[in-house]
Amino acid sequence: MTVMKSMLAAAVATLALSAQAQALPTSGTLVVVPANGEVVHANDQVTVTLAIEEQDKDKAAAASRVNQKMNQGVAIVKKADPQAVLKTQGYYTYAVYPETAPLPPGSVAKPRVPTGWRVGQYLQVTTTNLAALPKTVSAAQGVLTLNRLNFGLAPATIRKLDDERIAAAYRNLNERVAAIAGAMGRSVNDAVIDTIDFEGSGNYAQRVNVTGARAMSADTMAYGGSQVAEPSFEPGETTLNMGLVAKIKFK
Repeated sequence: MTVMKSMLAAAVATLALSAQAQALPTSGTLVVVPANGEVVHANDQVTVTLAIEEQDKDKAAAASRVNQKMNQGVAIVKKADPQAVLKTQGYYTYAVYPETAPLPPGSVAKPRVPTGWRVGQYLQVTTTNLAALPKTVSAAQGVLTLNRLNFGLAPATIRKLDDERIAAAYRNLNERVAAIAGAMGRSVNDAVIDTIDFEGSGNYAQRVNVTGARAMSADTMAYGGSQVAEPSFEPGETTLNMGLVAKIKFK
């Protein structure tokens, strides 16, 4: 009997609290509502990083071979994909020193003398010609090494998706406002938009998710001669997000 009385008392208290919550006035309430919209699109652009490095006792000889092979690699890529945008970057030269054992306490270190030089350079290739990508990379690997690939969306594609992102974010806002109105016991028709911030500052641009072979480290894809079999790539897709924050006032 005691248990039944306790359960009955708890039920009565719950109903009282529920009735009290429903009775709270909501007229003139200002609600801040975050919303988000996302659009998924197949990747249509790739940035390929090719590299060359040479090592020699003679710094000039190493640099000469790097320059020669980079020129060859650039010519090969331009021929394989004429529409690609090329950018040479990251030219480096540094000495190679022999390994030395730790010196005994009190010993004076002798000036280190390099035993050789390492010289290298990178070539960045950006293209939307994904159909020709395996052939282009294969041809380039006859001279250069494939260092990295990054799949993504072309700037023109991102601009075209702006309308879809805005519509998706606004649709999500309407869904959330309807849910909030229902929870408040109000009609969604009583909700009026006061302010909408579509994050025009560009903060939403940092939230980009890419699936598939977006970024591939290709150190193991070094060329093994003048003829390299064509690799296989999966560009994957990119998810673009647009967030917004709205202030909603209930009549």
